[in-house]
Amino acid sequence: MTPKTPTGAPPEEPAGAAAAAGEKLQKVLARTGLGSRREMERWIEQGRVGIDGRVAQLGDRVGAGARITVDGKPLNRAPASETRCILYHKPVGEVCSRKDPQGRRTVYERLPPLKSGRWISIGRLDYNTSGLLLFTTDGELANALMHPSANIEREYMVRVMGAVDEAMLQRLVEGVMLEDGVARFTDIQDGGGDGINHWFYVVIMEGRNREVRRLWESQGLTVSRLKRVRYGEVFIPSRVKQGQWVELEPKEVKSLYRMANLPLKAMRRGTVAEREKMERQFAKRKPPRPPARGRR
Repeated sequence: MTPKTPTGAPPEEPAGAAAAAGEKLQKVLARTGLGSRREMERWIEQGRVGIDGRVAQLGDRVGAGARITVDGKPLNRAPASETRCILYHKPVGEVCSRKDPQGRRTVYERLPPLKSGRWISIGRLDYNTSGLLLFTTDGELANALMHPSANIEREYMVRVMGAVDEAMLQRLVEGVMLEDGVARFTDIQDGGGDGINHWFYVVIMEGRNREVRRLWESQGLTVSRLKRVRYGEVFIPSRVKQGQWVELEPKEVKSLYRMANLPLKAMRRGTVAEREKMERQFAKRKPPRPPARGRR
């Protein structure tokens, strides 16, 4: 029988016990580039993962010698040795899951296909939010950047409906109690606007579900438009329109690894064909030539 503390809670694991038992299974899976930890937890719950011939359970830990299978196939546990990172300008009306039961378009449908590995999103945007979304082939990088301890700034451009006063803005900066704890904006800048619609630029340090919308709604206001424009040191380029993607520059990739406190991995660029396709996105469409007069 497991001993209990005076409060009735199980005692904490002794120092080194977790290390002796191995790493959490979802962490090992995510590091190989299969997906985020949250997604790997869903795979485990769905019975898609096995350990040493048995179906894995959420909470399992694995040692170095454990045999892991995914969908019946042996898993190569080596973490990604190379990295590739792209930025996608998500439009409203796309979901961030790989498949949608309702048949809605997903953000993955417009990304360049990979011969090996898969794209892993660094964070998510909800269905009605547009803007900057980062993808990488390095699961270790994605997980480090999404971890709450990373404290990475996310900047949004938001249009709010309703009368906004200084007292509201002060409360939003000091902190508001939401259903999942206290949340706040670390910065709010006026973006202008007329009438009941007003624009603001706001910064948050976490990636909680619908956090920006819920903060404004806590003040009795409605968010009519929301767009992410920055993630850490990476800004959305003006030339990248909705539904388009662009390869991150080496200095931007380096900044991601610096923010994640991870050593930089070898950078892999897209193929020549992919780069040509990427550039074609940005080519300005020429207006149709008017018909010549006097001709039939």
